[in-house]
Amino acid sequence: MRLILLGPPGAGKGTQAQRLVEKHSIPQLSTGDMLRAAVAAGTEVGKRAKAVMDAGELVSDDIVNAIVSERIDEADCANGFILDGYPRTLVQADAVETMLDAKGMKLDCVIELQVDDKALVGRIVKRAEEAAAAGKPVRKDDNPVVFEERLREYYKKTAPLTGYYYAKGSLCTVDGMGSIDAVTDEIEAVLASL
Repeated sequence: MRLILLGPPGAGKGTQAQRLVEKHSIPQLSTGDMLRAAVAAGTEVGKRAKAVMDAGELVSDDIVNAIVSERIDEADCANGFILDGYPRTLVQADAVETMLDAKGMKLDCVIELQVDDKALVGRIVKRAEEAAAAGKPVRKDDNPVVFEERLREYYKKTAPLTGYYYAKGSLCTVDGMGSIDAVTDEIEAVLASL
């Protein structure tokens, strides 16, 4: 099962990805985690990424695409994977298509968690309050001002992927505003119908 989870920041992609990992024994592939792992492992692509990051620059699509491609070739991805936070742009989406075609693979489904933006801000504030009350660190992006900037960035760059995958017939939408369990149940129903 090869999946992409789409949705704005705070939609619950990370929570749902973890549940999919546990239930289906497939890895969640986060570009940030993959970049750090490639750098730590000293792979050729990791060395390129480290040089760019050390210079304080953003890692290019070519490097991110190469890291994702390397990661998909690892044994734990043989039965599938969940791409979380990637692709972020139409250019990256095209690269995923090309990459998977070259490996003789295809996506099974792109699941979009549809949410209400105003409710998301409330969710973020609540998450920050709960973390602070529990004595846990508050994520820097759990600040409403920072969050709204991330939301604008999402709509500018990533939201167009919804139309891209809809046109390919691989988009499945799920109501992301329900309880965590209700969203999980809806995702599982989508996967069962594939």
